[in-house]
Amino acid sequence: MSELFTEGAPIEDTRAPAGPIEERWDKRRFGGKLVNPANRRKLSVIVVGTGLAGGSAAATLGELGYQVKSFCYQDSPRRAHSIAAQGGINAAKNYRNDGDSIQRLFYDTVKGGDYRSRESNVYRLAQVSVEIIDQCVAQGVPFARDYGGLLDTRSFGGVQVSRTFYARGQTGQQLLLGAYQALERQIAAGTVTMFSRHEMLELIVVDGVARGIVARDMVTGEIETHLADAVVLASGGYGNVFFLSTNAKGCNVTATWRAHRKGALFANPCYTQIHPTCIPQSGEHQSKLTLMSESLRNDGRVWVPVKKGDTRRPADIPEGERDYYLERIYPSFGNLVPRDIASRAAKNVCDEGRGVGPGGLGVYLDFADAIARLGRDAVAAKYGNLFEMYERITGEDPFEVPMRIYPAVHYTMGGLWVDYDLQSTIPGLFVVGEANFSDHGANRLGASALMQGLADGYFVLPNTISDYLAKGPFEKIGEDHEAVAEARAAVEGRIEKLLSIDGDRTPDSFHRELGAVMWEYCGMERTDAGLRKALDRIRELREEFWTRVKVPGENEELNQNLEKAGRIADFFELAELMCIDALHREESCGGHFRAESQTPDGEALRDDERFAYVAAWEYTGHAPVLHKENLEYEYVKMTQRSYK
Repeated sequence: MSELFTEGAPIEDTRAPAGPIEERWDKRRFGGKLVNPANRRKLSVIVVGTGLAGGSAAATLGELGYQVKSFCYQDSPRRAHSIAAQGGINAAKNYRNDGDSIQRLFYDTVKGGDYRSRESNVYRLAQVSVEIIDQCVAQGVPFARDYGGLLDTRSFGGVQVSRTFYARGQTGQQLLLGAYQALERQIAAGTVTMFSRHEMLELIVVDGVARGIVARDMVTGEIETHLADAVVLASGGYGNVFFLSTNAKGCNVTATWRAHRKGALFANPCYTQIHPTCIPQSGEHQSKLTLMSESLRNDGRVWVPVKKGDTRRPADIPEGERDYYLERIYPSFGNLVPRDIASRAAKNVCDEGRGVGPGGLGVYLDFADAIARLGRDAVAAKYGNLFEMYERITGEDPFEVPMRIYPAVHYTMGGLWVDYDLQSTIPGLFVVGEANFSDHGANRLGASALMQGLADGYFVLPNTISDYLAKGPFEKIGEDHEAVAEARAAVEGRIEKLLSIDGDRTPDSFHRELGAVMWEYCGMERTDAGLRKALDRIRELREEFWTRVKVPGENEELNQNLEKAGRIADFFELAELMCIDALHREESCGGHFRAESQTPDGEALRDDERFAYVAAWEYTGHAPVLHKENLEYEYVKMTQRSYK
């Protein structure tokens, strides 16, 4: 594979303290330098993204007294994609007295990630989780409560305790509104300046240090430069490289990819999560897919007909002719196995010809038993808005007939490489939330994305960025600085090139074709031959894109085709790196399943001797350079994952 990449020097996280793991976060906070309140007012920070990680980070930094500029491409910060999260947020509160603890949340997360995440980061996440719930309750987030008025919890995949706090099926929305009101308070106080409808198109790096961004005003087309003492990226994941995903259509990789091109290493890009409970695709016309919360697997039972090609209505299939395959294969966890396992199991039964619905690409999620056991009102109280959303989209009532579900791209565990302080390989560039790689290994457990976003934004970043900012005051950089002018010119040149091609294909047509290639060859199952085929096709498509794409209109206006074209150009480069990463990792782990590496019963087979490392890739403009960060486990023993 030497023609695809070269191997460089190993990389190491030097910021995590030594000593007992439960003391490391306290030790790091105490060892970090502080900035006194008077000096904070003289320091500036740019935060890109206003989801749970970015919104909470900007609000907290503003409250601390820093001068913050916050950017989002939506018309309001509260439209960040975090608002779409449904099921809940994990925290090791142990209110149910069911054996949960910080240690168990730590263990479940490492195991769920198939032993491909850092112990120090994951343990800190488990520690901070208990503070998040208190913070959100104080903000007024309306978490579900039990009959006695105490906070309620439910279970999610990959665990055997109830640690997921929720607000019906709208948890992300309620948490984001909490962060949004904290952000708006700081905007009103003057510590945060908000730039909505602005898209970051370049990172400004001066003498090797991140000092600002180039952004485009999406309404007027004006190219702006914004300078600061540090930059925080909270721009989310890159699941839309597959075209069809549960992500909002605007979600993209441009902010992190621009940073990658400027020197930030990109870690584990092939680790993508396929969510098992999504509404199946209904036709070629679709441009996105809809998630059905994992929380539904608490009470819904997943099944398919025993016989191949059984097209009877579900009500006409007797109990004895149904295969509750997750309960059969994984009796200990049943329908609450982790997402990667549930998704592959659904694919397997559909590949056997036992899938349901159009094209046989679906399985049933049945609530009949739960309705009989709990009553319709109790089920409606838990899942009513999810049932309503399903009925509006499909025209079928889940109270009367089982839901039909099928896996879809949902989340990306890969992202920019960061150390324990959440700082990338570019000094002064910090990365939080889904945009970094740090906590979930090769597979994220359900309800842990919201936990990581708020942990990073409210509690981790404010404590670690101060150590960097304490080096200030920093040299003032003007817009006439050579590096600033170069970054701005690069953005203007790229826009001009996209507008000048005047080809005969729309940006969406390229995106749809790229997504189909990625889903086929770098989706739920990957092979050596398939990935090589994908690489050839991606390169052909990218060349074609730069000669045939048509971007009508001008820059100096609202131009959504221009926005799409810029994002898709970055997706082409990312897609190539994802396939190279998947090809080089000749093992199966979590969401990365190589058909050549599986156990006799079809489970993911890791190769810890060769691949127990983080793959951090350096951009060169041609063959990328691989830097390995070896993963060492002191507190969790690496074993073959089993949920049986």
